[in-house]
Amino acid sequence: MFGEFFYWIFNMSIIASFMGLIVLLIRQMRVIPRRIAVFLWAVPFLRMCIPVGLNSPYSLMSLISRFTTRTVTVYQPADEISFSVTNSLMAANSYFPITYKVNLLEDVFAVASLIWLTVALAIIIALGILYFTTMHEINSAKHLRDNVYLSEKVQSPAVYGIFKPKIILPSSYESEDNRYILKHENTHIRRGDNLWRILAFLIVSIHWFNPLSWIFLKLFLTDLELACDESAITKYDEKHRKEYAKALVDIAESKSLFASAFGGAKIRTRVENILSYKRMTWLSLFGFSVLILSVIIVLLTNAE
Repeated sequence: MFGEFFYWIFNMSIIASFMGLIVLLIRQMRVIPRRIAVFLWAVPFLRMCIPVGLNSPYSLMSLISRFTTRTVTVYQPADEISFSVTNSLMAANSYFPITYKVNLLEDVFAVASLIWLTVALAIIIALGILYFTTMHEINSAKHLRDNVYLSEKVQSPAVYGIFKPKIILPSSYESEDNRYILKHENTHIRRGDNLWRILAFLIVSIHWFNPLSWIFLKLFLTDLELACDESAITKYDEKHRKEYAKALVDIAESKSLFASAFGGAKIRTRVENILSYKRMTWLSLFGFSVLILSVIIVLLTNAE
């Protein structure tokens, strides 16, 4: 049972890796705003957690399937609509249940699945303990105003929590002007970034055996911060953008896994992105949105 489950997990990881590498290439196009480009990361992460995809003649998998992989249809409610799973390993003669081409493969996947499950559970449990420990440490935070709190246990400003998020500032920040910090953190809250951060960690925990998944996670977290910066400064003029960037430089980098921090990600990259920011027209916003949506459809769908 677990062997068959891991067979499909492994297949999903292969396709997700390929799609993630394409996202990496598109991500290098600096002309695309980060707050739009960040949605591209939905492709590899959805490929990692959803085995079934809609078949489409416009799918990139139509090209790839000519050389490798095989599409296995699992549901076809109409002639024009069908859903399938993508089989990159092609190590089986039949599916549901799987009949391997070589009997040895059944034993290999059975053993590998136990190792995979054990490590995945260990990582998820460790992340859970770390999360609740972190949340417990900020329970003693002093309320300042609204959803803003002060704590001696944090070194840099960050948003903690998902359903009732709190902005936690170091105690030394009580008398300072924190307008840019609060703008950034409230933007994180509005965008729901803490939820996406935790979901990304959980998905990568399942695909821990794939080194590319950890690279994708790191770059996704970086793009979350870049996207948040862009969203926070959309109405700022050049003077205020420079002040925002200066405030960013003055903050030490956050080391919390589950908090969206004002000082997170590479400071130099974020400052350069802020200072080079250009406002988008509605036409350019529409154009970039259509481009990203088209790429997502091409990468998420399966070959017919």
